[in-house]
Amino acid sequence: MSVVLLLNGPNLGILGRREPEIYGTDTLADIEAAVAEEVSVRGWEVVSVQHDSEGELVSAVHRHSDTTVGAIVNPGALMIAGWSLRDALASYAPPWIEVHLSNVWAREQFRHESVIAPLASGVVVGLGSFGYRLAAQALMHLDGEAPRTG
Repeated sequence: MSVVLLLNGPNLGILGRREPEIYGTDTLADIEAAVAEEVSVRGWEVVSVQHDSEGELVSAVHRHSDTTVGAIVNPGALMIAGWSLRDALASYAPPWIEVHLSNVWAREQFRHESVIAPLASGVVVGLGSFGYRLAAQALMHLDGEAPRTG
């Protein structure tokens, strides 16, 4: 069974009630279900990790580096200065997609640069929780296999 790592950083565990005017009303559980639905056409499963601590996210990347076909990563504010997460992702061989719910370039200046994005296979920003579905589709495209049925 192939597995996708869904990695979410600080403050993403409170989606649905955290500034819904910016981040929407979908919860992290809603997003996990949507990603699982997308990748199910390949027979893939999702392992979801959310943590407010960068060290725990680094550990998750290392722990899942040999057991996953790819990852969807929303580093949250760690995109700005999450150097240890960046280094962990640099050693993560499968493709991975960086996702942000809001359009970070339409927000405060300090959000305009990601130390992580240059390593990603792709980046999806500003499309709300739908961006996670697009990231899942991108991983399947990068995998290059035809969808499995049944």
